[in-house]
Amino acid sequence: MQCEKCEAEVSAKLVSCPNCGAPVPQNIEGFENTMEFQKELRSIVVNHGPYGVLRKNRFIGLLNDYIPDYNRERRLLINMYNMGVLTLMLKEPNREISIMRAKSFMLSDVFLSENATEFVLACYTYMLGWPYESPLKVLPPEEGEVEEEVEEAPKKAVSVNDMVFTPRNAFRYRLSSNIVIPEGFTKLDAFCFDKFGSLRTIQLPSTLLAIGEYAFSGCKRLRGLELPESLRIIKQGAFSQCAKLVVVKIPKGVMEIEDSTFSFCTSLEVIEIPDTVSSIGAEAFSGCDKLRKLFLPDSVKFIDINAFSYCPNLTIHCLENSYVHKYCLVNGLSCKLVASSAEV
Repeated sequence: MQCEKCEAEVSAKLVSCPNCGAPVPQNIEGFENTMEFQKELRSIVVNHGPYGVLRKNRFIGLLNDYIPDYNRERRLLINMYNMGVLTLMLKEPNREISIMRAKSFMLSDVFLSENATEFVLACYTYMLGWPYESPLKVLPPEEGEVEEEVEEAPKKAVSVNDMVFTPRNAFRYRLSSNIVIPEGFTKLDAFCFDKFGSLRTIQLPSTLLAIGEYAFSGCKRLRGLELPESLRIIKQGAFSQCAKLVVVKIPKGVMEIEDSTFSFCTSLEVIEIPDTVSSIGAEAFSGCDKLRKLFLPDSVKFIDINAFSYCPNLTIHCLENSYVHKYCLVNGLSCKLVASSAEV
């Protein structure tokens, strides 16, 4: 690979360029797109200077512009920025101590997983131009180590935006109580069924990959909903204020429950969360006052402080010493320790 600063050829095994001392990008275990984030973060510094990084709203806006994809990783960087990790790193003049303190803060105070912590450190240090070698750095295979692969005919990758069901498509169902979305659609667009007051049940296609922002927000009579196993993305506020929604099973493969996803679903009693979910956003279940028990798997490594606000009857079931357990203790939430979800 080439050094971004002096364009010299550098090995992925190096920590810094031998010519100019610039850091060499690296991927972190579980975050195979780390190098892409590092390069875009460095571009923000080069193109916009220190003000592009030090001003909170400016930095978040630029991060959304430069890296529109990879919501999980971008949200992780923003959350750690909001918690002062970058400020903590810049306060200490000694870089080694700075990195050590930031790592300790994320692991001990925020209860972030080790690979998520290393991802944040790899990104922030590269952005600042600091050489840093993570213990979870993923090295490319040596020449000759790559196993011979049998050639297969290329397959067309399925994209979220292959076939989008838009608000215009939805308009014809405005007064319908029971809706069936035809097979083939891969995404429900933002605000698709927003405030459809007559909607009671909806059958989603087995091809569906994503539900857009506020797609079912304010569907106050929506009761019947089965999310297909193909689903991978549920955007912010997708089911907010669905006052009659009682049971939801989130399919395995969904990695994030975004801000306000189920906020003020006042009848919600049962929600099943798979072990692929790693993050729960702000007010995700705020106002779900009938939600009494919820098992959160060990895969969950970040929960916003207000994720379960106004849930007076909720007891969170979790594994002992997990991030969720520590989160409940720190934030004073009722919790019960279990061996697995089967005990809930």
